[in-house]
Amino acid sequence: MPGFVERFSLTGRRALVTGASKGIGLEICRVLADAGADIAAVARDAEGLADACREVEKLGRRCVTITADLATLEGPGEAARAAEEAFGGIDILVNNAGIALVAPITEASVEDWDRTMAVNLRAPFLLAQALVPGMIARGHGKIVNISSQTGVIAMEAHAAYAASKGGLNSLTKVMAAEWGRHNIQANAVCPTVILTPMGRKIWSPPEKSGPVLARTPLGRFGEPVEVADLVLYLASPASDLMTGQTILLEGGYTAV
Repeated sequence: MPGFVERFSLTGRRALVTGASKGIGLEICRVLADAGADIAAVARDAEGLADACREVEKLGRRCVTITADLATLEGPGEAARAAEEAFGGIDILVNNAGIALVAPITEASVEDWDRTMAVNLRAPFLLAQALVPGMIARGHGKIVNISSQTGVIAMEAHAAYAASKGGLNSLTKVMAAEWGRHNIQANAVCPTVILTPMGRKIWSPPEKSGPVLARTPLGRFGEPVEVADLVLYLASPASDLMTGQTILLEGGYTAV
């Protein structure tokens, strides 16, 4: 059996990461590159993508930046094609891009509902649909869908977001069922609040964070690198027996 470093190595692998220009996506790019992967970084923010590319290249890996709007019908397929043309194929798909348009159900707009579904659920479907034929031809592949604990439990004013993430969890299971025979593993990661710069800004007020932290056994929120490290495991040979799983990364919030 290979040693543990080799089991977690991504040397020779090529990963497409969406939402790569900041926050969790940027950290995923760093961690996967540090493990040896070349990165196709996808987002709308060209300036942020340039920063991500510099971080990847500092680690000695190749990076291609792809500016795409995943809310459009064409955006995911265009991003997939650009990544395959740049690298000759993609071995790891990390569907990280997501939006949360928060409102009580009676006040939520149909436009916000549709945009949330387009980015959080339709785009992962279309990206996988575009990239998996190449994975099947090569005989291996990894899909990691970044979901949310809100896809498993209820949170007020998050109807569209929760529905999209719950759908993503179910989609992940179908991916695992259909593509397992081709040695493709698909799993979903469901984090709690992650303290990206935006997360810190939103959740800093004690009146907002206090009730959530009070029922979280570990008593804290997560850091981007903690999500990225779990993604590394799911993208590496170490997780070859794991597929179709919805993995909660939330400090024990749903355990109590």
